[in-house]
Amino acid sequence: MATVPSDDGWLRATPVDPDRFAAFYRAHVRELLAFFVRRTGDPEVAADLTAETFAAALEGARRFDPTSGPAVAWLFGIARHKLARAARRGVVDDRARRRLAMRPIVLEDAALDRIEALASLDVRVEVLAEAVARLPAEQREALAARVVDEREYHEIAASIRCSPSVVRKRVSRGLARLRASLRSELEEDEP
Repeated sequence: MATVPSDDGWLRATPVDPDRFAAFYRAHVRELLAFFVRRTGDPEVAADLTAETFAAALEGARRFDPTSGPAVAWLFGIARHKLARAARRGVVDDRARRRLAMRPIVLEDAALDRIEALASLDVRVEVLAEAVARLPAEQREALAARVVDEREYHEIAASIRCSPSVVRKRVSRGLARLRASLRSELEEDEP
């Protein structure tokens, strides 16, 4: 049985199969947009920063090293760099998009409204992504397979060659760690 591709797998495959990057993009575009909207307060700037971040990630996919951390953490590292650079310069840098010959983004009012709605999500997506990224790899992968991909325990177990009870334990421990991490994060945010 084939395993479901992960962020790391999509990025590693990008240099030989650029279409694989589309899956990585679809998996993280909403959370990245929300990240930028909350920080800039401007949906158009957020869209520009998101496009530039993904363009830089596409260009840099060859340099991604999964031993340095998960792909989503790498992506948000690029995002933080783009945000800091835009804040320093007062404008979003678009060099990566120009090198890839990507056209500028023109947003209609409906798209701007959808982007603004992302900022008002009750769940703090970037906090969740960071908490997931801090999980041990086996817990993170088991959670992704079970919760995100909605695969059955026996199916996951067969793909990673272990027992369903091991997969259940990894999912349980991963969820417990996420709850504790998110609870801690929410307590820090309270006045």
